[in-house]
Amino acid sequence: MGRRRQWRDGTGTLRVDGQGPPVPVEIAATYGTRRRGLLGRDGIDGAMLLTPCNSVHSFRMRFPLDVAYLTADLTVLHVHLLPPGRLARPRFRARHVLEAEAGAMARWGVRTGSQLAIAPETLREP
Repeated sequence: MGRRRQWRDGTGTLRVDGQGPPVPVEIAATYGTRRRGLLGRDGIDGAMLLTPCNSVHSFRMRFPLDVAYLTADLTVLHVHLLPPGRLARPRFRARHVLEAEAGAMARWGVRTGSQLAIAPETLREP
């Protein structure tokens, strides 16, 4: 069995099925960044990857979300709209959750079965 990728907080780019323009993505990999998520924001340019994660809520959110549940290898298990003030049902096979503003995932072509690729930005040495 292969070794699991260790994600870190930061930014990167998202591609859907190896096509289309890259989408900016924020990576929330620690308890604090996952807990804060998109709370207090009026929107997001791109998406946020919560990892590890298999369920989300939208309590105190200011805008509706597109939510995609992903396997460990970033295959999309399920995509749905989550209005503010809701609790999503956990997806036990999910390892990650991708969040974006409502309608964004349809524009990007994210749907059940899509294969995503996320390339974290690397820190440059001075």
